[in-house]
Parts: sequence; C-alpha cells; structure tokens
Amino acid sequence: MHKPTLLAAAIAGCFILPSAAFAQSTAPKTVEVDTINVRGSILPYKLEHIPGSTSVLDTEQLEAQRPFSIKEALRTVPGVHVVDEDSFGLGLNIGIRGLDPRRTSRTLLLEDGMPLFLAPYGDPSAHYSTPIDRVERIEVVKGSGQVQYGPQTIGGMINFVTRPIPKQGVAGSVSATWGNNDYQGLQANVGVGGERGGVMLDVTEKKGDGVRKNHDFDVFEVAIKGQLNLTKNQTLIGKIGYYKEDSHITETGLGSVEYAEDKFQAPTGKQDRFQHERNSFQLQHIYQINDAAKLSTQAYYVDSDRASFRQINDPGGLNGRSEMDRCSGVVATEANSRLCGGRWRPRSYEYWGVEPRLDFKHNTFGLASDAVVGFRYHEEDINRAQFRGADPRFQSQSFAESFVGVNGGTGHREQIDIRVEAKSYYFQNTFYAGDFAITPGVRYEDIRIRTDVRRAEGQPQDNPESNLTNNQSKVIPGFGVAWNGIDNTTVFAGVHKGFAPPRPDRDIEAPGGANTAVVSRTRPEESTNWELGVRSKYFKGVGLESTLFHTDFDEIVIQDNGRFFNGGESQQTGLEMAGRIDFGQIYNTTHNVYVTASWTNLFTAKFKKDVASENISSGNRLPYAPKHLLSVAVGYQNPLGFDARLGADRVSEQFADGENTTVEVDSGQEGTIPSYTVFNATMNFRPQGSKTSYFLSAYNLTDREYLVSRVDGKFAGRERQVIAGIRYAF
Repeated sequence: MHKPTLLAAAIAGCFILPSAAFAQSTAPKTVEVDTINVRGSILPYKLEHIPGSTSVLDTEQLEAQRPFSIKEALRTVPGVHVVDEDSFGLGLNIGIRGLDPRRTSRTLLLEDGMPLFLAPYGDPSAHYSTPIDRVERIEVVKGSGQVQYGPQTIGGMINFVTRPIPKQGVAGSVSATWGNNDYQGLQANVGVGGERGGVMLDVTEKKGDGVRKNHDFDVFEVAIKGQLNLTKNQTLIGKIGYYKEDSHITETGLGSVEYAEDKFQAPTGKQDRFQHERNSFQLQHIYQINDAAKLSTQAYYVDSDRASFRQINDPGGLNGRSEMDRCSGVVATEANSRLCGGRWRPRSYEYWGVEPRLDFKHNTFGLASDAVVGFRYHEEDINRAQFRGADPRFQSQSFAESFVGVNGGTGHREQIDIRVEAKSYYFQNTFYAGDFAITPGVRYEDIRIRTDVRRAEGQPQDNPESNLTNNQSKVIPGFGVAWNGIDNTTVFAGVHKGFAPPRPDRDIEAPGGANTAVVSRTRPEESTNWELGVRSKYFKGVGLESTLFHTDFDEIVIQDNGRFFNGGESQQTGLEMAGRIDFGQIYNTTHNVYVTASWTNLFTAKFKKDVASENISSGNRLPYAPKHLLSVAVGYQNPLGFDARLGADRVSEQFADGENTTVEVDSGQEGTIPSYTVFNATMNFRPQGSKTSYFLSAYNLTDREYLVSRVDGKFAGRERQVIAGIRYAF
C-alpha cells in the first residue's frame, strides 16, 4: 500500500490546490469562521430542496427517547428494519426497504462522513458503530442523493454526526447509568474552545450481561477531536478514536430443542469470545474560498483487529441440540465446553482514503445552481485466518496461533488475504427553476479486488482459489426533482442506480462448489430505485412525510445461514409514512402532548425468477423482509422540565430463507419468525435552572419472549431492560 506518500500529498493538497485553482479569480471575500460548516453533517438543516426521502433524529428527539444504543433510535425511522442480536448494538443488523439486515452489509454507515465498516468494500460488516452517547444527530438518506456517497447505494445510508467542539470557553457533561442485567455505563465529555479553535475529549465505558446467559460484555472508547482555525476562511479538524470490546458472545444460535428448553441459554458462552480493537483517524480541511465556493478535503485511516472464538458451528446438529465443533458427537453444554477446543477466527482490517470535494454556486446554464464535484481514493488490506483444534488449549488464542502455516490437520486451517483499491468520482448539480429544484448526479466506481485463499481441506497450499482478481467499473447515475409550490411542503421524485461492490469470492458460493478449480467472479449487486413522496409542515404543529418506493434488482445477493449466493432478479415495492403532531404548538400551550408514528408497508418483496440451485421459486418472498414495520409513541413535555414517552414497535412475520420454509428444522435455521410487538418508555426530569438531568428508560416493558433471527440457529429478543441515569452538564 502507498499510504504514507499519497496521504501526505493529499493533506498538502488541501492547502496548495485551492490557491492554484483560483489564482486568476478575484480575491476571495473574507468569511467569518463560524459561517463555515465544521460539523459532520451530510444533509442541510433545511430539507426543502432534497429530492428524496430523508429522516433526521436531532438532539431533542434523542434525549426524549433516551435510546440504549443506535438500534433503538433507528426503529423510529420508516423503512428501517433493526434485528436484535445483543443487548446494546455491539453488532448492528440493519436492513432498509426489504434488504437483508445481517451485519448491516447493504446499508452505508458513516461517522461525520467517514466510512465505519470493518472494510467498506471488502467486508462491509457493522461490528462497530458510533456510541449513541457521542451522537448529536442521525441522518438517514434513501433517495437519489446517495450517489455522492458510496460504495453501497442500493438501500440507504446512515450518518452519525458527533457533537461539535465548544466555541466559547469550557463545556462538557458527565453521565452515569445503571440497570438490570448488571448494566453499568459511564460517559464523560469535556471541551474547551475559542476564536482560534479548540479541543474535546469523549470517554465512554459500558458493561453488563447480554441477551443470553454468560454473555457479558465490556466496551471502552476514547475519542479526541480538535479544531484549528488557520485563517478567517480555513479550518482544520482532526479526530482520533480508540475502541475496545471484550465480550463473551456466542455467534451461533440455538437448536430447536435447546430453544424450547431455555431460549436464553448459551451452552458454550463462558468460553466463546468476541474481541475487537479499533483505531481511527480523520482529518478534514475546510477552505471557504469565497461566498460561492468551498473546498473540503478529508483523509481517514482505520485499523481494526477482531477475533472470535466459537465452540458450536452446527446448531441443533444432534437432534435439536448443538454439537461441540471439534469434539464429534459431544453435546454442547457448559461442562463439556471446558473440555473441548474450538475455532478461532482472527481477522485484521486496515483501510485509508483521501477525498477532496468542491461545493460551489454558479449560473452557467442561466439558472441559479448548487454543484458538488469530488473524488475519493481508497485502499484496503484484509487478513482473515482460522485456527481449529479439539485440544482444550485451543481456547487460548495465543496457543492456536502458535500453529503457523496452513495445513491439513490441527491448527491453521484457512488464510484469506484481500487487497482492494477503489477510485470514486462524483458530480451532482441542483438547478433552481422557480419552485423546482432539479438534481441530476452521477458517480463512477473503479474497483480492483484481489483475493488469495489458502485452505487446508486436502488441497495444496497453492490451490486454484489463490490469486483471484475481480475488477469492476460502474457508472451510477441519479436524478431527482423537488417542488416547493406549497408553503412548508416539498413534493419529490427520484430515480437512481443502486450498486454494492462484489463481495470477495471467498464469501460467494461458486458454480461447481467452493473447492473446485472453476471459481466464478462474484457479481456486484445492482438495482434501479424509484421514489415518489411528499414531506410537509403546512399545518401548525404537524409534520408528515410519505414515500412510495420501488426497487428492481438485476442481481441481489442473499445470505443463507452464513453463506452468500447470487439470487438474481428481485423486486421490492412499498409505502413509508411518518409523522408527528405537537398539540402544544397547535393550542399555544407550554404543556405539550405529542404523538409520533412511522409505518412501512413492504407489500412486495419477491424473487422474480427461479433460483434452481437454492430451490427458490419465482414469487417467493425475500428472507428477513417483514411486510409491516410500525413504531408509535405518545409523549408529554412539561415546562417545569419533566417529559415522558410511551412507545411500541411492531414487526410482522418474516421468512428466514428464500425457500419460504414454514416447518422448523432441528437446527432452528429454517421456519418463520412470528410477528411481535415490544413496548418501551422513557422519563426525563431536569429542574428549571439546574444543570443536572435525571432519566429512566425501559425496553420490552411487558417482558415478552420473542424470536428475532434464525441465522446460524434461533436467537431470542432482549428481555426487559430498565436503565436509570443522571447527567450533569457544565
């Protein structure tokens, strides 16, 4: 990788390019520092010209809801399906508009505009997301505006905007939370800022028990953000983050018999581990050239190491009970888990990139216009290994990794090295013609993926799966229109090409089987996405948004119990509706009763052709694509500083596989997932004039037992969780 040279050149270019590009233009007008947008937002704070469906959760909404994690907050967004797998969102599973939610691999996640995945191209898995404690605003984009961002544009994108650095003096907060299931949380934030910039420190630690027994977790994160105002019109922002997770998490679920006996058990939970360490760096240079032009350049670097240990690989394999992975015929129990080995899967991910972007106003075509043009260079280096052994000493990662070199026996069983180089170019222009805002845009992705696979399944080390290359180039156009002919109302329509890069060949089932010499290139996912909608605040105290969407896939990738396959053509069509009514505004009173609701009706989510190799018939419903998603809440806000909220989230029945199997099998991996409704509540109190807030938040109030997933076995949803907290702001 050429990281040091290119990165240094890119950072230097932040300062050199603007002066060269505009050397012959008139002297730029001085712009005050606080007029420069130094936040990580990708959406304007006014959405009237956005030609697509968007949702924004701001600070007020997040504080009223007091979500435990990102996933509780996102359940209120229409079109977003969130699947519980652990207590506090350590592994996010988010699907948008009928797409598979597994590890959020088809929803682009960003923090302040920087990619968050383990590897955005080579392994788009969400084993990390920004802690809700650091988030000021959540932005969800599902329309044609996605073409500015990538690489995934097939479903939607979510950007977590972190808190800004204080502008005047010292400011911060300290929060402490406690709850059942041995939950404890501590979050501290302190910053100092002034005319020349500032610095801010965030520290977060959370620990407790997970959904299942023996699933304790401990998470720690520290983030430092700094800002230096170089001149009146140039600002430099840097952010460094360190994250560490040490959890006893079993990645496989339960067999049918085990689940019936105790759905919260984890027979090997005391030995199973998931460890994740992440270092991140982001540098942004913002140059307000004049009133009409701004050049923003960001450089980023992320280094992640994650390792998991599991002792079950075939849930329910012994007549509905799980078998110890490396001890044939032995039932998985807590006692047996101490006497057997298992499999370690250590993986390392390193990626970096640089992205200059120019925003400018012009009237080249006789119409007032806002334009964006940008480029991103991105590289990834991924190393995935697997070590297996029956010896109990294999429970130690250091012992397992002492077996060096892929071989056919105990020890190092698999080594996969993936290299990615991607270049992205994008351009978007918004024309303003009367009440219309017309926005065409285009993105071009040029991707080079090389995969080296060495497996110990009786093959020589230099086997036919080595040195695979998969190069893709794709033009991704988008077009949207917004009409603002009615006060406080926007009617919008748009169409864009959806694209998701090909997964490395190792993850896709190839014709002839994975261990033959005939290995096909993974095909990228491609779709055409249509939208027609309206958002309005025409009536006082009432906000509404409704979107009709239609997505045609030329090639969809389906996940089936950890295995991926190209599922061919599919179609998703549905209606999203969201709204909020504030009766306090309507009746001009400081005692505000409000109602919020979001509803998604995914009335079509089907395969359009037979997939003979998977026994899938045309017309079958896509897995993990519930027809209905509903989130409703009623709340009360008191002028004395008290507010309360009661809500409910409902998910309708789902299929767990493309065959639409309705009869459960011993492994628990096939069958339906019944519909369920979960109630939640929040109370906040901040006395007038006080800097201290008190809050109480509860999820699954009725302690309902429900099934959320059948991926790798059956997973139960979270039992009742109650958290009390106190926050002091200064």
